[in-house]
Amino acid sequence: MKRLAAVFLFSVFFAASAHAQLGVKAGLNAAVLQGTVGTDATYQTSYHAGIFYEMKVIDPILSIQPELLYSLQGTERKSDLVNYRSKLHYLNLPVLAKVTLGPVYAEAGPQVGFLLKAREDGVMVVSQEGNGEVQIASNDRSSWNDYKKLDLGFAVGAGVKLPLGFALGARFNAGMNDINKVKSVQGVNDPQLKNRVFQVYASFQLPGD
Repeated sequence: MKRLAAVFLFSVFFAASAHAQLGVKAGLNAAVLQGTVGTDATYQTSYHAGIFYEMKVIDPILSIQPELLYSLQGTERKSDLVNYRSKLHYLNLPVLAKVTLGPVYAEAGPQVGFLLKAREDGVMVVSQEGNGEVQIASNDRSSWNDYKKLDLGFAVGAGVKLPLGFALGARFNAGMNDINKVKSVQGVNDPQLKNRVFQVYASFQLPGD
């Protein structure tokens, strides 16, 4: 039975590879860290780009699509006391099941992200004098040690295929694990930070076999 299962999976993989299409994609992110202390965390706009490989399993309805994407994520905080951005640079590897009906497709699957770089920049109020004078300090530092390096998540999206191999799509990526590495001694009220990213993108695929 195990041999039959292995032969079946082997056959499916090579049958899919024979109808695979390599593509490139790029688009905009709207990202936030859900769980940030306070109510002043907002989505910040950034970008993502990368490559993908669509392998047909049941042509033309069902396919498997692994991707390799660079994605700039994080969050932005604005209030009377602080105005700064957390910028988290990820290498994301989603593997999606893709269902196509005519020109329209839907996709969903797991995603793993590897943190490449983390930085914070902005300004904050450190003191305010009785005469109303405000002391402001700038903040521009590496926050690499503030975050866990692995982000496990789930992606779901949809799009429409256009002529000549082009397509337009949208996707939502939800991180499942807490990426906050900075914990207080008591551990009370430590925020659980999770990536939340909305994406819109354009893609182009090379002609398939």
